[in-house]
Amino acid sequence: MQHALWSYDAVIYEMNVRQLTEEGTFAAAMRHLQHLSEMGVDAIWLMPVYPIGKVERKGSLGSYYSISDYCDINPEFGTMADFDAFVEEAHRLDMKVLLDWVANHTARDAKWLKEKPMNWYERDENGVAKVPWDWSDTAKLNYAEREVWQGQIDAMKFWVRKHNIDGFRCDMAMLVPTAFWQEVRKELQSVKKNIFLLAEAEGEEFFDEAFDACYGWELHHAMVDVAQGKSRVWELRNKIYNLLNNYPQSSMHLSFTSNHDENSWSGSEHSRFGDSLEAMTALSFVLPKSLPLIYTGQEYGYDHSFAFFDKDAMPAMEKNETTELYRRLCDMKHLFTALRSADLGGSFVEIDNNAPDCLLTFVRENQQGRVVYIANLSPYKVFSDFHTGIYAGDYTDVVAGVTSHLYEHTWGDMEPWSYRLLVQKF
Repeated sequence: MQHALWSYDAVIYEMNVRQLTEEGTFAAAMRHLQHLSEMGVDAIWLMPVYPIGKVERKGSLGSYYSISDYCDINPEFGTMADFDAFVEEAHRLDMKVLLDWVANHTARDAKWLKEKPMNWYERDENGVAKVPWDWSDTAKLNYAEREVWQGQIDAMKFWVRKHNIDGFRCDMAMLVPTAFWQEVRKELQSVKKNIFLLAEAEGEEFFDEAFDACYGWELHHAMVDVAQGKSRVWELRNKIYNLLNNYPQSSMHLSFTSNHDENSWSGSEHSRFGDSLEAMTALSFVLPKSLPLIYTGQEYGYDHSFAFFDKDAMPAMEKNETTELYRRLCDMKHLFTALRSADLGGSFVEIDNNAPDCLLTFVRENQQGRVVYIANLSPYKVFSDFHTGIYAGDYTDVVAGVTSHLYEHTWGDMEPWSYRLLVQKF
């Protein structure tokens, strides 16, 4: 499947407008766009921007994912004019804007519940709209009714046509029919050919003329398990080969150390990854088919788990070592086409090593250049021994910014969670 050209070497930034600044508005968030552009971000994924329901509201401000009106702006963030100004500024800086779309359910006091026929919602024996899972502030839409499909598509077209957005991250995409998403793609492409769709789901079926990318949940959880000593590197390697062997060549997979769910419900990336965080962050940029994600605050190394339903603003922060690391990783992603997502990326070749339960050593390569990742993904000092063969030579160390030589036969101790990230232009 052909994707929007910008997406193949893209880095995505998930923006939590509520917590990004003390003001929690589009106008305040817009001040961060220049910095994100300079760091190398290509697309801003905005968590839901729509009005939040009041019935059964959670916390003081409610869940972004309890939507009362698909075609309006949450007044907490400002006005529609403020939103349009944000999109215009992002586009001026050559960044795309993706909206978070919640197709499975609405708020329990949503506009649709009041205005649309009863059969637009799944209902219990008393005619009350059903609550999906334990999300007590939401009401489940009925996808047995084709009018619901069209209502969703019309609302999505509203944002593409009138507000020039570039795509959607689709919440819990597996809870509605894949055929619906196939129709969404076809209809949206009639409005904007290079529309981009990301599924919060994982599975081969989502690439059947529906989505450009899906979540890399299995790889993410394998990374966390290795970091926490619950499994060894070969489990992570198995997930990589599963991705390579069982998905279409054209598939893209969101690669991350954090996102809003992981951050709020499982803890910050610092608490989950510990000393492995930097090595795993670098890995997320060089995995095959990867579409790297940076979540709000990660660009500063902010070690905090945001409240989900209440105001919990990130303090004003300055660029630092973590910012510089992300800048270097973004530059690498853009400069080395071997790291492109999907079928345009280079080969993935492992370098054999003497400790496959601890060491992950591989090369991404095409005719334009080469990227080498060598890491001890364990809490132990490991004596490493591997033959790099044809991959020996002089490289640039991405993190240190210096020339580094990779010998044909390389051995020596590697400290716990240490890594080398080397690049070479042909």
